[in-house]
Amino acid sequence: MAADSAPCPHCGASLTPDLLVCPACHRAIDPVAAAPPVPDPREPTGSRHPTARRSGPPPANPFGTELSRRLARIAQWAEAAQPLGVEMPRLPAWAEDAARAAPNPEPWAEVVRGIERIAQKRIVEAFEAWEKGTKSRLARLEAYAVDSRLERDQIEDALHAARTGDVAQALATFHQVDRVIALKERHLDQAREELERVVALLKDMQALGIDPPQEPSEVAEDLETELRAGKLASLKQQIRALRLQAVNRLKSSLPRYITEYGDYLVEEREHGVATELEAMDLAAGAREFFRGHPEEGLRRLRALQQRHGLPAGRTARVAARGRGTAGS
Repeated sequence: MAADSAPCPHCGASLTPDLLVCPACHRAIDPVAAAPPVPDPREPTGSRHPTARRSGPPPANPFGTELSRRLARIAQWAEAAQPLGVEMPRLPAWAEDAARAAPNPEPWAEVVRGIERIAQKRIVEAFEAWEKGTKSRLARLEAYAVDSRLERDQIEDALHAARTGDVAQALATFHQVDRVIALKERHLDQAREELERVVALLKDMQALGIDPPQEPSEVAEDLETELRAGKLASLKQQIRALRLQAVNRLKSSLPRYITEYGDYLVEEREHGVATELEAMDLAAGAREFFRGHPEEGLRRLRALQQRHGLPAGRTARVAARGRGTAGS
């Protein structure tokens, strides 16, 4: 008998420690019984019996213990694979009870191995689909000079681990990669949103006849270049500076605009035009601006202007600015 084997307690056949079921008599094996003998240091070397093993009561059903461990592992895979949309196979409760009580557990052991194979196959398929979608996300980040070489390597590592059976490691890598990519995308999207907001602010100023600190189209081009180069820190500094300049200019110019537009609405009302709703919109836009929400305030005022028009004098000034911009 080999040094790392032990006899079956039922039929005496030679067992290795990894067996759950005796290949000779097909009965469940106590993991303690299948373990190699543990020598007693107090016993002389020559007196050790080859079948000596650790003492202690064996589990009531060794296969039941192993079954619980393997089913728990499949459940862990299923939970970790939820973001991948994998539908995992499960052993019904009645089958689990039958497996625990079966006098010959080998057929049930094969069922569990089959479930594991199906689960691994579905996870591999989900990883292959995830790889395609994630590489498209990385291509977008790389278009904005965001380094993603590490994430590309980790995607390959995760797929390799899933294919070779190390499903737990594959899922752990998947969660890490997905979290990092989502964070990079969020930073990029926030920068894009801030860029578009400050350009919209300058355009709204121009539409209301208030000179913006810089030409909106030129600002949009310059900021887009910074964004494409991946210079997010520099981009955010420029956006903050532009927004501050715009707000300071609005603080001095917007009260006059609101007064002019209010007079315009009063004049229209005197000519029989109902302007109550427009007056409420004008007040709401002014209120948003002075509460510290300049983008929202100007958005409301521009919507009012688009719906109801501008006073005659301010309309002429906006048109003149438009001709000047086109000529430049």
